[in-house]
Amino acid sequence: MLKYKALALALLLTLSLLGQGQGNVHWNASSTKISASKYKLVFETNNDDHWEIYSPLSIFEGLDATRLTLSDSSIQITEKLTASGISEKIKSDIFEQQQFEVYKDKVRFEATIEFTNIVPGDIQTSLSFTYGKGDSFYPGEVEKFTIPLLGGKSNASRILIPGLDPSKPMRNCGATHEEKQSSLWGIFLLGILGGLVALITPCVFPMVPLTVSFFTKHSSHKGSGKKLAILYGFFIFLIYSAFSIPFHLIGNVSPTIYNDIATNVYLNVAFFAIFIFFAISFFGFYEITLPGGLANSTNAKQGSGIAGVFFMALTLAIVSFSCTGPILGTLLVGTATEGAWPLTAGLAGFGLALGLPFGLFALFPHWLNSLPKSGGWLNTVKVVLGFIELALALKFLSNADLVAHWSIVKREIFFGIWIIIFIALFLYLIGLIHFPHESKSEKIHPARKILGLLVLLFTLYLLPGITNTKWSNLNIVSGFPPPACYSVYETPINCEEPLKDYNEALALSQKLNKPILIDFTGWACVNCRKMEENVWIKPEVRKVMEKFILVSLYVDDKRVLPADQQSNYTTKSGTTIRITTVGDKWGVFETENFNASSQPLYALVSPNEQLLTTPIGYTPNSIEYAAWLQCGIDAFEELKRLK
Repeated sequence: MLKYKALALALLLTLSLLGQGQGNVHWNASSTKISASKYKLVFETNNDDHWEIYSPLSIFEGLDATRLTLSDSSIQITEKLTASGISEKIKSDIFEQQQFEVYKDKVRFEATIEFTNIVPGDIQTSLSFTYGKGDSFYPGEVEKFTIPLLGGKSNASRILIPGLDPSKPMRNCGATHEEKQSSLWGIFLLGILGGLVALITPCVFPMVPLTVSFFTKHSSHKGSGKKLAILYGFFIFLIYSAFSIPFHLIGNVSPTIYNDIATNVYLNVAFFAIFIFFAISFFGFYEITLPGGLANSTNAKQGSGIAGVFFMALTLAIVSFSCTGPILGTLLVGTATEGAWPLTAGLAGFGLALGLPFGLFALFPHWLNSLPKSGGWLNTVKVVLGFIELALALKFLSNADLVAHWSIVKREIFFGIWIIIFIALFLYLIGLIHFPHESKSEKIHPARKILGLLVLLFTLYLLPGITNTKWSNLNIVSGFPPPACYSVYETPINCEEPLKDYNEALALSQKLNKPILIDFTGWACVNCRKMEENVWIKPEVRKVMEKFILVSLYVDDKRVLPADQQSNYTTKSGTTIRITTVGDKWGVFETENFNASSQPLYALVSPNEQLLTTPIGYTPNSIEYAAWLQCGIDAFEELKRLK
């Protein structure tokens, strides 16, 4: 019975006193470097009050008297805590006269640890120890330490590369202002394409002849109707372009704000749910209508004159949202990582494609007679868009899955779901699947059958995507599915995992005397996947890339950094940014050293961290990309000759 009472007392003391500092014993902590990756941690106390400090070998009924805890689970304790000093043997009344080894004077605890990754500048540890004297007994006392490591590199503070100037590379081969401008034009044209698709949806198409006829027939002055219709189209363009204004206003908050928005897990999951909701509506199971008060309030403000025309344009934007929203959402998220101006370019193109027909048909009203009449074809367009929305919805779920590392939508699962979606679309187009408000006896138009055949061919093209063969790399859809390494197979054939830490790449670069190819990328970056799957695989590119140490830095990686690597970083512009995740670290690293925040971005750096060429972004031309890489090699060879 006494034994159980003693055990109960010991456990009670442990639970009540664990982690509560009494302030009776204080330790000093230091480290000694043993090798490149091994360190000895030393904890010393003078013990001036002559407390009985229990040896690390002491165990109280299964409970360790002393324990060392590290902040990072990847660090290995290769030699457990040992003690040195003058020890004594005592018997404890609490533990039935059990004998323990204690230290009543100065004592030193030591342990050896080994790093599997880059050694940081310091390490955070906590030492749990036990001591007592007479009737006093303090088990599980905890003291925390931040211990500097000789020769370590602080990952938290190692953001800015000293002396690197992105405007002064060794060779001026790389991105130019004209290429950046052409990229904006490409996004603008993409916006126009999205607007044209939205124009033929059932929400917008019937409004074109109806609205233009209203302006041309109900004008009090000759010609003013056409002017108002043109103004109406201009206001549509202006309203959609204005959607990007908030992004210009938040641009100074953080250089990574656009990437944070586009890769936000909750935002992508929300878009996934919204797109599914829209798709089911497109199939005709229910109608989406905005709150009546919102549409009515803008409709009530319609009247004569310019103000009335503006509110008519605003009303169109609101009531057509059920059709334009998904297309617009795809455009917004697809270009959000590029910054405010690309967003403006895309939205301007979208608004232009929607607004231009109203002005043109007002100037040339006889064109209205050539427009196809609204009918069953519009419902077909709507259903087809519904299937496309399902496919796009999976992309948003995949983005969230990749960024958060849930391992739900692996590459082959993505392709499998797409195959099911497009098989269903094929069956619909040939008349084997019907939706509400459709007649089963309706004759299938030949154009619809041809479209169905094209969908079937596309579905057959997707089939190798679920296999682990060399044919699984499908170039046409590269960027949409997850990367090849994010696979259900243990050893994916087309997978080549690069380094994912700059400091590791730098150490290897200095060891092998090879330059570094820095790949600023993202799990949810479409153009990054296109480069990896369409450009990097080309022989002329692979041949030159082998001369570099490749490191891929994921700026949208949401994994939380170890506590000792988190910090408040003050940028060159004076802005303080909290770095808590892997993506935060590499996003700030990109903006601070290369004055860029878009992905992909490629930079070539020598082993002594000199910039070899001007960094470049998305370069789908493999010959051009290989030439840029070779330019970096030439600069590196020149640098070696100068030494």
